[in-house]
Amino acid sequence: MTVFRLSCIAASAALVVACGGSGDSGPKRGDLIDPAATLVTLTTAQIDGATAANGLQTLTGAALCDVKVVALNYATVGVKAGENTNASGVMLLPTGAAGSACATGAAPLLAYARGTDVNKSRALANPQDPETLMLAAFFAAQGYAVVATDYLGYNKSAYGFHPYLHADSEATAVIDSVRAARHAATALGGKLSGKVMFSGYSQGGHSAMAAQRAAERDHAQEISVAGGAHLAGPYNMAGAMKVPQAIAGYQFFVPFIITAWQKVYGNIYSKPEDVFKPPYATGINDLLPAVNGSYTKLVTDGKLPGGTPDQARDALIQPTFLQTMLTDDKAPINAAAQTNTLFGWKPKAPVLLCGGAGDPTVPPTVHQAPMVANFAGNGVTVQSVDVDALIQATFGPGGKAPIDPASPEFAAYYGAYHGSYEPPFCLAAARGLFNQVR
Repeated sequence: MTVFRLSCIAASAALVVACGGSGDSGPKRGDLIDPAATLVTLTTAQIDGATAANGLQTLTGAALCDVKVVALNYATVGVKAGENTNASGVMLLPTGAAGSACATGAAPLLAYARGTDVNKSRALANPQDPETLMLAAFFAAQGYAVVATDYLGYNKSAYGFHPYLHADSEATAVIDSVRAARHAATALGGKLSGKVMFSGYSQGGHSAMAAQRAAERDHAQEISVAGGAHLAGPYNMAGAMKVPQAIAGYQFFVPFIITAWQKVYGNIYSKPEDVFKPPYATGINDLLPAVNGSYTKLVTDGKLPGGTPDQARDALIQPTFLQTMLTDDKAPINAAAQTNTLFGWKPKAPVLLCGGAGDPTVPPTVHQAPMVANFAGNGVTVQSVDVDALIQATFGPGGKAPIDPASPEFAAYYGAYHGSYEPPFCLAAARGLFNQVR
């Protein structure tokens, strides 16, 4: 089975930044900046053709509905109080022949947060985007309306940077996408049931959990949360900073975190050379995300190091900063990590967490298991799913994970684990929960 690969308007944007997001003179949070535009309608035959070609149809099932792919550009807020800006995204609306359930039924709304991307230009409002296609197949073609944000600082967003793994701004971007989706559905003649689910993968797992927390805490009268499925997310950022072994993708994700939190909090470092070794310190403040960037290009252009995770870490990070990050709880980087750790809340709606035990990028032992334990300590039982056995059976040589770290099979298997193998199994688990509460 092969799978979709996850990567895991200037005038209108300027208007949003200038206008008050909460006053009477400008757009309010979630208002549409541009009219919702249907880019294309994917037919059931097209969706089934894609899932059959990629081996996903046993997980997605046959498409029941056609899907409108709708471009969104909506008002939201930045990191600091009083910052009014915009974000773009996509809405996927189920539709069908006149009079059919797909055309007339009231759909639950899934608010989805995507995985990490180093490409600033990427837009989810693209019918060829792999993540958009998976959302269409798993959810919209099964009668769910879906809204997914590009986040602050990506695509049409005029915000000056992307506040990566900053829980509060992830939450506002996702919650405002729910409001934008409601406006778009009304404009396009779609019907929503009022039930809202939250989900996301990788960074999106962190974002979706932060959004569910904020929606239940701050917007309960406006948003009826039916459930949350948070997939392979880095919920335990404080714990992640203390892991001595580098994760897969360290040279991309860790500098993205550090430079983003420096922009948010202003105290992580005095100058890039305090954290990063030459030649990588030069230009790293504004490197991520990169316009039309890719993981491969960042390495081949010499902007970030290659090699094994530990080799990349040692080539990139100053030893003193690394030691501080591993040992000093009071250091600004660890204080920021603690702030963006998602422990200590009690969800009201059902929650599912999903990951694979072999994930080398977001290890469940660091994130999913402690999150489950933290919920349990607060008296909340959540569903925890491990899809590793399914991944091994489908993709492992001989139905098991390769054990020789020096083998090409090992590198290929774990190189594809988080970005390709894990997502569809976790999306299937998410839909299982949502089918129960829709």
